Amino acid sequence: MQDNKPLELHPAHLLREVATLKSVARLAARRQRTQTVMACGEPVMALPGFGFGDTAMLHMRRGLRRAGFTDLKWGLGLNSGNVPLLLERLLNRLESAAARHNQPLRLVGWSLGGYLAREAARERPDLVHHVITLGSPIKGGPKYTAMAALYRRWGWDLDEIEAKVKERESVPLQTPVTCIWSRQDGVVDWRATQDHEDPMTTHIEVDCSHMAMGFDPVVSHIVLTQLRPSVTARV
Repeated sequence: MQDNKPLELHPAHLLREVATLKSVARLAARRQRTQTVMACGEPVMALPGFGFGDTAMLHMRRGLRRAGFTDLKWGLGLNSGNVPLLLERLLNRLESAAARHNQPLRLVGWSLGGYLAREAARERPDLVHHVITLGSPIKGGPKYTAMAALYRRWGWDLDEIEAKVKERESVPLQTPVTCIWSRQDGVVDWRATQDHEDPMTTHIEVDCSHMAMGFDPVVSHIVLTQLRPSVTARV
């Protein structure tokens, strides 16, 4: 396989995620600093990764509120990994939220949550102003993640899913996407978290584990500045 192609991760790669402890220490030791906040209540929805729910995004949402955004729960319970079902339900929620706030939403998705956010924007660009993905498997589906073996035990055909992901890409994105990724990712192969073929996508590399992306202070700072380039906030 060529070096630029993503690789199937073995569950042993999850051991890399002990690096999360380093990020926790960084977060605890980092002093909060007050900076200019310029957001004006724009709605942002934070989408959790596979197996997680709204609780996993609490730190991210707290930062959004401090920056002046209106933070919205995704409200769909635990992310089950059933992309077709979740995408349909997510689009319904986005439609209601966009109508309620009278504007499209900004979406921040961690891992599989980022894939769902990106695909929601592909289907309904009128509902989504900007997408930020955090270590999300945007190329190839679960095949290039440490959860591949689990999906196979559930009877999922990962090659078929990869083909469907590729097919969806025939519809170009019209919404700006920021892909935040890390070579230290032990859950998703970092090459599968990027899309250099899409002109709407910006890539930003960070130095943290997959599980730390939802609360790493550097990642949080990048998310806020990308959601609104003129915004910096307390991190």
